[in-house]
Amino acid sequence: VQLQASGGGLVQAGGSLRLSCAASGRTFSVHAVAWFRQAPGKEREFVTTINWSGTNTLYADSVKGRFTIFRDNAKNTVYLQMNGLKPEDTALYYCAEATTMVAGSEQFEYAYWGQGTLVTVSS
Repeated sequence: VQLQASGGGLVQAGGSLRLSCAASGRTFSVHAVAWFRQAPGKEREFVTTINWSGTNTLYADSVKGRFTIFRDNAKNTVYLQMNGLKPEDTALYYCAEATTMVAGSEQFEYAYWGQGTLVTVSS
């Protein structure tokens, strides 16, 4: 299983970005997928997760109402739409795939990790 995260970049505060996480595995469509992020000098933290069918999602309080996770299983891809970006959203964003249909906010629930894509929000 390989996960490829992309879509990061430099954006001004208040702007938007859409991240993509493309997977190579054949079971991606029946597994939960999450986004985590790690800011400079900080530990990696949970951002959001989506269940296998896309019908259930969970968000960290810090991004609720601004970020939206969704998936296209036909394309083996999960997306993270980020609106209203703030400088504190600056981080390396990782996508991760669980081996279960539903998963939560803990890193140990996710077996496969992408390489990360950098998001930088300027003030």
